[in-house]
Amino acid sequence: MAIRAGFGIANFPFDAPRSWFEWVQLLDHYKVDSVWQTDRLVSKDPYLETISVMATLAGCTEKIKFGMNAIVAPLRDPLILAKQCATIDFLSNGRLLPMFGVGYPNAAEWRAMGSDSGTRGARSTEIFQLLARLWSEESVTFDGKFYQYKDACINPRPIQQPLPLWIGGNAEAALKRTARLGSGWIGGITTPEQVRHAITTIKTEAAAVGRTIDPEHFGTSLAYRIGSIDDPVVSAFPLVRRAGIGDEIDLRPLLAIGAVQDIIRRIEAYKAAGATKFVLLPIALGDKDVFDQTRRACEEILPVIEDRKK
Repeated sequence: MAIRAGFGIANFPFDAPRSWFEWVQLLDHYKVDSVWQTDRLVSKDPYLETISVMATLAGCTEKIKFGMNAIVAPLRDPLILAKQCATIDFLSNGRLLPMFGVGYPNAAEWRAMGSDSGTRGARSTEIFQLLARLWSEESVTFDGKFYQYKDACINPRPIQQPLPLWIGGNAEAALKRTARLGSGWIGGITTPEQVRHAITTIKTEAAAVGRTIDPEHFGTSLAYRIGSIDDPVVSAFPLVRRAGIGDEIDLRPLLAIGAVQDIIRRIEAYKAAGATKFVLLPIALGDKDVFDQTRRACEEILPVIEDRKK
């Protein structure tokens, strides 16, 4: 079973816009599997808009895959979202990894947009159904509680058929939704035990509805730093302060911080729990720090934890 790792960013950690392109080129140089962008629409911290990032990557890279970690589906229009993803997959020759979630109930976006977060799960279910159909069918008629379409179609459709529909989130409802509608799952910042529970739940629920999920389509996000928990950047990193969910959370116990071997042992624990795909988020700020953390991970961690031959 193949084990693959990609890299992602949450807020924009670089000194200048051009540095982001140079970072992606560095990942391409190391033949990294994929690059991921966190989705935030409302934030005082600088976050890139995720769909725009995917479109840019389609044009400035040739081999590396790329995904959103993860689009908050109920904040987007499903037809526009389906069209955007199809276009990006088409122009990139099938390299898009679309991943979606329902969002956190207290996230700033709901308040800023005057939207009701209470219906986000039900809306997401309809959106995931619509996305899968719009990506594959010539004409879609849909009569749901939140969305009603008649003879909707998009063209060109994605190169990948079917286009993967990865789903994120650790809540039980998200896991069951993945089992019914998704083609893969990547958890947020979680423990190996939570990942094991999620994978078991998804497999069980999928079997109950006559579906299977590719065993190589289970993964987790892991913020890491080769260094010390006392490094100043750790306390300044957004994942430690608010996590963008509207609730104060101390995520430091879930971060992989330490020597290279410490991080490798942490990743091996997730592999033992069934994870086969990893999104590594460098805990770093500024070009030198981000590039140093990325190079060291590519040279000292990925060769040990990955297996792309199987």
